[in-house]
Amino acid sequence: MNLFRILIYTLCIITFLLMYSNQTLAQQFSLDLGSETGPLTGRILQLIALITVIAIAPSLLVVLTSFTRIIVVLSLLRSAMGVQQTPPNTVLVGLALFLTAYVMAPTLETAYQDAIVPLINEEIEEPEAARRIGEPVHAFMLGQVREKDLGLFLDLTGEKLPESPQTTPFRALIPAFLISELRRAFEIGFLLFIPFIIIDMVVASILMSMGMMMLPPILISLPFKLVFFVLVDGWHLVTNSLVLSFG
Repeated sequence: MNLFRILIYTLCIITFLLMYSNQTLAQQFSLDLGSETGPLTGRILQLIALITVIAIAPSLLVVLTSFTRIIVVLSLLRSAMGVQQTPPNTVLVGLALFLTAYVMAPTLETAYQDAIVPLINEEIEEPEAARRIGEPVHAFMLGQVREKDLGLFLDLTGEKLPESPQTTPFRALIPAFLISELRRAFEIGFLLFIPFIIIDMVVASILMSMGMMMLPPILISLPFKLVFFVLVDGWHLVTNSLVLSFG
């Protein structure tokens, strides 16, 4: 019955779209890319750059923000609890995105006020706006990266140590930032594993002392781990600790 209702609703929506699609299809769209006989124009280059940025936007979200540390910690937490599919990946990614927005809010606000607003008001050009957007992101990443990791990639790129941290090139800062984030995520994940491992060991010892060696300990320990996590308000603690770890 539910499937039948879904089919009916879908047919109604398609019918509605077909009835009112004539006006939409009648609209004309034009894109001025410059002279047909001239060389490669600036507008074409801007269009290519825009499409490229849109295509790599998910990757930029991962490598330039706090998303990496947050999603890795949440995944390790799920593994530590022994629930491989709960919460589902969609929920974890959604939570990680919202936490990333909270962490990156000051950085994004600075970029908006210093770059986007002047660009909208036609006070600066696109190259200057791009430079101003990169400055707060660069400062955020520089505040989270380890000097050892940064020195490693500076050596790999064959560059000398910059005179000031603000002049550190992105090609060395981005990979150094990523491995620094992974290190911190694994450190937090190790601390999260400890209480759940203790619960597993206690349950396994009790089952062995009772002679119930054929009963999987994970089957008995899972409810205790869930109750323990709820009683200590685990989601609140993990979320608060993750956000404050970027302070």
